[in-house]
Amino acid sequence: MDEAAQVQDILDTAAHPASIMILAMDGDEIAGIGTIHSGNKIKSRHQGELGIVVARKYQAQGIGSEIIRRLIDFCRNNDITTRIQLDTRKDNEVAVKLYEKFGFEIEGCLKNSTLLNGVYYDLYVMGLML
Repeated sequence: MDEAAQVQDILDTAAHPASIMILAMDGDEIAGIGTIHSGNKIKSRHQGELGIVVARKYQAQGIGSEIIRRLIDFCRNNDITTRIQLDTRKDNEVAVKLYEKFGFEIEGCLKNSTLLNGVYYDLYVMGLML
């Protein structure tokens, strides 16, 4: 996304009662970002899509766990979200274990769903009912 699209995404997230963005900061540096994005359609507004990234130098320090814990707490308390879904690369065993620690279950595998530098990767779809 370009800067204008990022600004609009932040504004849209802030305006939605079942969406949130959390920043983990180290002074002026962003150590991690976690989001829950929820839609407005009646049939799917109960579901939030979790996204998280922790900067490499801040990994394995509990930041990801704390972000996920706060995102789940937000969802449990917003009176809308009853299910959280996420996608993660199948070969990212550290991430899969982290999500499983919070109760996420592998619900499916999307073959060759991600293409990076000419290499295809499978994605796990994981879900958590609250």
